[in-house]
Amino acid sequence: MAKIRVLIADDHAILREGVRALLALTDDIEVVGEARDGREAVDLAGKLDPDVVLMDIAMPGLGGLEAALEMKRQGARARVLVLSQYEDREYVRRLLKAGVAGYVLKKSAGSELANAIRAAHRGGLVLDPEVARAAMEEGGPAGPGEADPYETLTDREKQVLKLVAEGLANKEVAEALGISVKTAMTHREHVMEKLGLHNRTELVRFALKKGVIRVEP
Repeated sequence: MAKIRVLIADDHAILREGVRALLALTDDIEVVGEARDGREAVDLAGKLDPDVVLMDIAMPGLGGLEAALEMKRQGARARVLVLSQYEDREYVRRLLKAGVAGYVLKKSAGSELANAIRAAHRGGLVLDPEVARAAMEEGGPAGPGEADPYETLTDREKQVLKLVAEGLANKEVAEALGISVKTAMTHREHVMEKLGLHNRTELVRFALKKGVIRVEP
C-alpha cells in the first residue's frame, strides 16, 4: 500500500523535527520534504507532488494562507492541512474559503496528527473542536449584511497585502511571488484603491485589524 506523502511547512526547525519524528512512528505516512516558509512550500509542492501539505500560518514572506492560495492558483493536487497555534475565527474562515482540508491546533495535535493527515488525504474536512466552535460563531468583524473589504481582493492581492504590510519593498514582493516589479506595483495600487487606503501606515493598520499579520508578544 502506497504511503501518504507529506510536506511539512513551518519556519521553526524544532517543530519540523518534532512532527517528522512523530510521523516516523506510523507505517502509512512518509515525510518527503520540509519548507521553511510559504514560498519554499509552494516550490516544493510543485516539485515533490505531496499528498498532504502540513502548513503553518505565521511564516515570513508568504504565510500559510497566501501559500495555500498560490498552490490553489497553480492547480496543486496536495491537500493543505493547517497546523497552527492560533484559533482566530477570521483565520479559520479565510483558510476554509481558500479550500484547505483542515485546521489543527498545535497544542492539541499530538498523536491525533496522523489521523488528521489520513482524514485530509481521504478528502474529509478536519477541524479541531475549538476551531470548529470558532468557525460556527455567528457574525464577524464586518457584521451581518456588511461586506468585508478584505474579500473584495483577489487571491494575488491578498498575498501582496500581507507582504507589503510586513514591510517588503515592491522588488521583494515581486521576487516572493515570482512576478515583475511592475505587476507587483499594480497589485499594490489595486489593494490600496479597493480598501480605500492612502499610505502604508493605514495598510499595516488594516492588516493588523484583519489578522493578516500579527505582532508577536
